[in-house]
Amino acid sequence: MSREFQPVERGWCLGGEEFRRELLEQVNEMAGPKHAGVEVRESAKAKAERIAGEALKRLGWGQEELDLRRKGDPQKVKIAARLRRETTMTLAWIAERLRMGTASHLAHLLYWNGKKPH
Repeated sequence: MSREFQPVERGWCLGGEEFRRELLEQVNEMAGPKHAGVEVRESAKAKAERIAGEALKRLGWGQEELDLRRKGDPQKVKIAARLRRETTMTLAWIAERLRMGTASHLAHLLYWNGKKPH
């Protein structure tokens, strides 16, 4: 393959990061049950990162604070429940992103959180 096509060979998007984010949001809005692939997974991850980032910012937590908090911190559980409800990210991904231990531990926390009267 000639040098002029090497950027395309390595990725699906030509353009800056802002352009890439806009495309991922559009893919997320349009994706249906017949759509699959790298673009849809990246779009779902971008949405999950946005939700997690906004929630952590609202709490005033940085990565260091997230690491210091307990795995079962009630605020972490609320964020995890929202991610589970609004995205297709796995329990393993959510647990790792929020520093909540294993996927099975997170499943346990979400189960009992769902049993509490709201």
